[in-house]
Amino acid sequence: MKVKMANCLAAIALSATALLAVHPAAAQSAIDNSALASPAFREHKRTFGLVYTLPKEVNDLLGLTIGGLLREKLLNAKLIDEALRFNIPHVTVLHIHNPDPTTPEKMLKAMPKLPPVLNVTLKNFYTTEAAKGAGHPWWLDLGIVKEGPSFEAMMAFDTIATAALTPLRDGPLPRVTGPVYAVMGDAAKELVRTVGVSGLNTVKDGKELRPHNPHNTLVYSMAKFTPEIQAAFNQTAVEFNQILPNGIPTVFKTVSIVELGFAGNVLREIYRISLEDGSVLNVATNQKVPK
Repeated sequence: MKVKMANCLAAIALSATALLAVHPAAAQSAIDNSALASPAFREHKRTFGLVYTLPKEVNDLLGLTIGGLLREKLLNAKLIDEALRFNIPHVTVLHIHNPDPTTPEKMLKAMPKLPPVLNVTLKNFYTTEAAKGAGHPWWLDLGIVKEGPSFEAMMAFDTIATAALTPLRDGPLPRVTGPVYAVMGDAAKELVRTVGVSGLNTVKDGKELRPHNPHNTLVYSMAKFTPEIQAAFNQTAVEFNQILPNGIPTVFKTVSIVELGFAGNVLREIYRISLEDGSVLNVATNQKVPK
């Protein structure tokens, strides 16, 4: 009990420290929000992000339990693109859009203090839209249990990472422009204007706001989220929750700077950063980056 209490207090202390230590990096280029006035999606050039990649044992369990069923359901629904789309399974901290190829190096340089190793539980499958009524994109997600010291540390890190890294964007993420931005609520629109995407933790008037919802995405879709598709994949979520009712205990020992597609699927890992000692691996060269 004493150990558990100490861990909880440590997480609370980290969260409080994070709120006091938000120092945004200087923007590397002008931030242009003009795309938000367009009825069409902004052209996607390059998106980079910070994510926790899922450990091999978690990916293996998902593959053995629900992987085959998910592929079958996608094919039966004629969602061929979704069945074929590449993704490195992950839980997102944040995404930013910038075609500058040096953005990952700038993100690494601006990286705030890292969280400790995170012990969380992946649990609860559900569908979600980019914005209710937008039509697309939509996703099938696996959530994270929202309690415990590691969850608190994850949320605190999202807050400081948002302040430190979103100034490196060139404008909003394309997937939250056009028809998505048009139907967003006022709070979500404000986040898109100020940090480039909805659903990130921020500090406003000295108070931490926590809309961030960490999760792992299994399906990325630009198909219309019709009532038929929604019903089919809501039922899929019900069935998957029956298969994995207790969720999957997961340990994140690293966080990675990655490149992503339009819908948020991770296409390549660039830098892998240890939460144990802060060391950085260049994934392409398999060499450690000098500190």
